[in-house]
Amino acid sequence: MSFQGSQILSALQAIPQKPTIYAIARREITSVTPNTKPVVEPNSADWPAKLKQLTTTPEVFLSALGTTRAQAGSFAAQRAIDYDLNLALANAAKDSGIQTYVLISSGAVSAKSKFPYMKMKGELEDAVKALDIPHIVIVKPGLLLGQRQDLRLAEAALQTVAKGLGTISKAWLTDWWAQDADIIGRAAVAAALECSEGRREKGVWIVGQSEILSLGRQAPG
Repeated sequence: MSFQGSQILSALQAIPQKPTIYAIARREITSVTPNTKPVVEPNSADWPAKLKQLTTTPEVFLSALGTTRAQAGSFAAQRAIDYDLNLALANAAKDSGIQTYVLISSGAVSAKSKFPYMKMKGELEDAVKALDIPHIVIVKPGLLLGQRQDLRLAEAALQTVAKGLGTISKAWLTDWWAQDADIIGRAAVAAALECSEGRREKGVWIVGQSEILSLGRQAPG
């Protein structure tokens, strides 16, 4: 499970009503509660089928799926995960009758970007927006703060700066361009709950950095 995915799982597990949580992952999940139902499938290409095969259709599907070019080995292999698999899962969610789909994306991405990664993420957002799902939530954080095993050198340096600014300024200097992964996870879950509980109109909801902060800091976790 991705680092951001684990933060979303923790936020889901903190919901007082204890809903049933299906967590799809390649490996065994260590943080399991009585209401967590792991779906372990080493072959991620089979995840859309696993989603459709769930005995009970979830109300919400949340995706923080993503990899790096270095981990994948090439940009084509990264796209197969970040775009193709994400979109296949979104279509599986639609076909299963899931009412709320939440995607963790990134700030400043665009299908018109000249940068391949930003273009790919923008294309995914556009493809997801076109799906016939009642509630589509796209969470767009800035730089992701937190501890990840696959942290790249440049990102690590930026995180050090961001964390330093947050320490000096009580966080307001970093809020506009960097957010903690646990805040993002709680914000994604809070947004999903607003939709599933009927407190949000149907349609596409773009959750930007200011809303991430307000949602994430008031949500359980």
